[in-house]
Amino acid sequence: MPLPNLDSVGSILAIVIVFGVLVFVHELGHFLLAKRAGILCREFALGMGPKIFRVKRGETEYTLRLLPIGGLVRMAGEDPEMDMLKPHMEIGVERDAVGKVTHILLDGPGTGSARAISGTVVSFDLEHALNLTLDIGGEQRTFSVHPQAQLVKDGQEVQIAPLNRQFKGKTVSQRFWAIFAGPAANFILAFLLFVAIGLIYGVPKDVPYLGEVRAGGPAAQAGLLQGDKVISIEGKPVASWKEIVEIVSQSPGKELTFEYERSGQRHTVPVKVGKDENNVGKIMVTNSLTYAPGEVLKYGASSTYDFTMMILKSLGMLFTGSVGINDLSGPVGIFKMTGEFAQQGIAILMKWAAVLSINLGLFNLLPLPALDGGRLAFLAVEALRGRPIDPHKEGMVHFLGFAFLMLLILVVTWNDLQRFFFQ
Repeated sequence: MPLPNLDSVGSILAIVIVFGVLVFVHELGHFLLAKRAGILCREFALGMGPKIFRVKRGETEYTLRLLPIGGLVRMAGEDPEMDMLKPHMEIGVERDAVGKVTHILLDGPGTGSARAISGTVVSFDLEHALNLTLDIGGEQRTFSVHPQAQLVKDGQEVQIAPLNRQFKGKTVSQRFWAIFAGPAANFILAFLLFVAIGLIYGVPKDVPYLGEVRAGGPAAQAGLLQGDKVISIEGKPVASWKEIVEIVSQSPGKELTFEYERSGQRHTVPVKVGKDENNVGKIMVTNSLTYAPGEVLKYGASSTYDFTMMILKSLGMLFTGSVGINDLSGPVGIFKMTGEFAQQGIAILMKWAAVLSINLGLFNLLPLPALDGGRLAFLAVEALRGRPIDPHKEGMVHFLGFAFLMLLILVVTWNDLQRFFFQ
């Protein structure tokens, strides 16, 4: 089922869609589990760089950023928004009907409403006690602050986050699942993509029945038809499709005698085996397919597992030195391969997207700073020692890890450019 009229523009569109879906699902995993834990999610973003579209729904701003790579879920407590309010600032506050502060106006006095008051900040606690003390004309007054109060600066509102709404204010278990949910969502997506492939295109069965017999091929010329059951080849009984493939692939150019069953009757026919460019025997026939839900689900699970093990093996080869950094592909190489697979058909593109999703999930689980796996490693240490690691030290480790990650991406990108454009 090839994509119609897929040119370079279509390839770019396929790349954007595939990576957009992978990133969206990854960030959605983080977002849903963070919301479930009660964490205030300030932003759900697709892409990196400047914002080109934004819309706010509830407590969260949903944004689309300029560069179609990556994404983020910005959780309360992970940014310095509370540093906007400082002692000795001249501010205004607006209160609700019961006197709780709903807006803290950092640019100065309020709008002149009956409940607006201005003064100098003496002290505040926006994480625990939720109060704010102002010096108003030489008199200190303490106000209760609404847990969803807004800090307002230059016309932009930022909701405060009491400790129980911040990432750091949650239990180790809640934080673990909020982080782990991103990579987990990528594995779930891969499974669903494989299931979709099985439902649409069928799941190959390892049984000795012929599927599609290609017109003009050796099997068709010998009179074999779809649905025929192969009993034996050259007198050797076969019980699976794998055995048929093994015998045929090792017999390029030979004539093999097939015994098969059709409509309850057994027949014998000679088949002249062809060969491909690698001198592998071919008779131009596929194995039979099934669309049974149970088999499709099993196919989805086994394919996800098999590709996961294959990628883990490749990662192991990288760490043992069997594979060098020059053999790695970066964003350029992955984008190029995605465009090529898109031109080969939807089924191939879906399978490639599933493999990329597994790659993204596994890569993020590596215990490296700045990755989800690195954050999970810090949580594991916190659970063992019974107290969190100093946030500044953890932040520095993640910063250094991010810098290393960017350097690695630059190196593999340069490798891709040399491989695809300078050779």
